[in-house]
Amino acid sequence: MRDAHLTINPAALLHNVAQVKHHAPHAKVMAMVKADAYGHGALLVSQILQHKVDALGVAFLAEGLALRQAGITCPIAVLQGVFNATELELAFEHDFYLVVHQQAQIELLAQYTGTKQTLIWLKVDSGMHRLGFMPNDVLLAYQTLNQLHCVQEIILTSHFACADDLASPQTPQQLAVLDTLATQLPPLGRSFANSAAILAWPQSHHQWVRAGIMLYGSSPFANKNAAELNLQPVMTLQTQIIALRTITMGENVGYGGTWQATRPTRLGVIAIGYGDGYPRHILANTPVLVNGQTTVIVGRVSMDMITIDLTDIEAQLGDSVTLWGDGLPADTIAPYANSISYELFCQVTPRVRRLTLLN
Repeated sequence: MRDAHLTINPAALLHNVAQVKHHAPHAKVMAMVKADAYGHGALLVSQILQHKVDALGVAFLAEGLALRQAGITCPIAVLQGVFNATELELAFEHDFYLVVHQQAQIELLAQYTGTKQTLIWLKVDSGMHRLGFMPNDVLLAYQTLNQLHCVQEIILTSHFACADDLASPQTPQQLAVLDTLATQLPPLGRSFANSAAILAWPQSHHQWVRAGIMLYGSSPFANKNAAELNLQPVMTLQTQIIALRTITMGENVGYGGTWQATRPTRLGVIAIGYGDGYPRHILANTPVLVNGQTTVIVGRVSMDMITIDLTDIEAQLGDSVTLWGDGLPADTIAPYANSISYELFCQVTPRVRRLTLLN
């Protein structure tokens, strides 16, 4: 059987949740499980976390419905909100929290004739300029929402554009906008902090934090790795060596012959490729682990296979190879693909077998 697989470590996930609570001990925690829990499996992650956090976060309604239909009962927030009356009815039927970020969504809520209520997360565009009411429009939006019978409570929310860059002036600027807004509104729960802000901007924590990438054991910072933040990798992507060969100095490897041996070289072919979500454009010399020994990729990534250099390590047919995860952080691999760990995680395709570590 082809052995490309990823393994999810529930103990690491729970450890990382504990780190969120350590950094924001007085805040409620929303665990982000959008995009299939950043590729980790939304249902599995939700099952592990639903009694450990205060809410789960999904991007759009269908993601939340899939969790409800699979038996997840804890609060779920829909971060993009709903966009028509049918979606609104479903949202109330399944007890979703709703983000409201534009006037059309307020108008939908005003037309709701049912008896249910929910928490509304009133989104402010504090400077990222993606979603949300402009600061000058927030007071009127709040006043309108506060008069609607279906609104149980209003939480003020926003998103930081540069919280991962401690030298950027943007986060202090956004915080200043939000602090000014707070003086213009009645006391409201507030939710501003993403993973980077949980770790680096304690003044942003308030009543709710929204943990994303740190839950999955990856650092949101370019200059600080996950181990330094006491985070553990939740996903490990592995395969095995399926072929061995030795080539002479001057021979080329892979499509386009882009890599040339500078010495007699022992090669291994491993059963994974861009058809499994490993980036085709990743650089030669990207590290992998073979039985805990570090070596590198040579030549281009193929759809189903990758070639690695075994010259200086002990390895044989069938040996295990780690692409990222335990012992080789995704944060280390991502720069070789000019990417970030978020994208690596989300790109793993369904043909990779998924396993769960029994802790």
